[in-house]
Amino acid sequence: MSADFWAGYISGAAGILIGNPLDLVKTRLQAGNATPNVESGSIYTAPASTTVTRRSFTQHFDRAGTLVKGTTAPLLGYGALNAILFVTYNRTLTALYDSPELPASLAKVWCAGAAGGLASFVVSAPTELIKCRAQVSRDHATNSFTIFKDVWKRDGIRGLYYGGGITSVRDAFGYGWYFWTYEWSKQALSSPTDTDGQTAMKVLFCGGLAGVITWASIFPLDVIKTRVQTQVLDAPILGAGEGEALLGRTQKRPLTTLEVARTAYQTEGSGVFFRGLGVCSIRAFVVNAVQWAVYEWMMRLLRQP
Repeated sequence: MSADFWAGYISGAAGILIGNPLDLVKTRLQAGNATPNVESGSIYTAPASTTVTRRSFTQHFDRAGTLVKGTTAPLLGYGALNAILFVTYNRTLTALYDSPELPASLAKVWCAGAAGGLASFVVSAPTELIKCRAQVSRDHATNSFTIFKDVWKRDGIRGLYYGGGITSVRDAFGYGWYFWTYEWSKQALSSPTDTDGQTAMKVLFCGGLAGVITWASIFPLDVIKTRVQTQVLDAPILGAGEGEALLGRTQKRPLTTLEVARTAYQTEGSGVFFRGLGVCSIRAFVVNAVQWAVYEWMMRLLRQP
């Protein structure tokens, strides 16, 4: 396979191993209070006023295994996702008559990044669904495999792509800014006189900056996506007061993306769409700095004769 495929795959897997603990906190903050449902393999998201938001940072890691909870799905899937992302990005930029190594048009970079994000949805939608449900569940017996098996048994492949619409929009928009920010900052900071050490440090900084900008641009979409994917039926739709059913209704069908967004706003206010952004930004800087450094290093290594 091509160099950019393997460079993307390895850098994606490295990012997951480094960023999973903070990603777990981010997901739990986004989802709200989680009540495990062993039969359905999913959970119900409740208002932020409940237990989960009062937990300290360390309480999210109640046992050693929590550090890697939900890692299996993204570790297997995110490497493939990153490979598809970078291959599609490079091929699209070439098709737009620009150079992946030193692109001249940042507009084309954004379009190529969006195309890569849209293509990666094939992997990201089921990976995100399994990861989020595994991370939010507080049943220690629940893992990525049991969730996958339950979803497949109940809904088949369609179930794995639940929430796929909002995921594809998030990925296309986010990765457009991801590649745009990285190329813009790298071109602005790079100099022909840079030493290898200076180049490496700038790659780390530009990669980290790209991650932070990307997540800031799509975070409300990601909150909605997380809540869409972690719903469970036959749970009360809570109102503004803790334990209060919204309009006396019980959830008998999955809420649509718009219904999830509207309910979250009505019950928790606009702040809910940015809950966990601080943790996510720290994680994004570290993970994407490492991912870009690994990607650039792997590309140089694999292109050597």
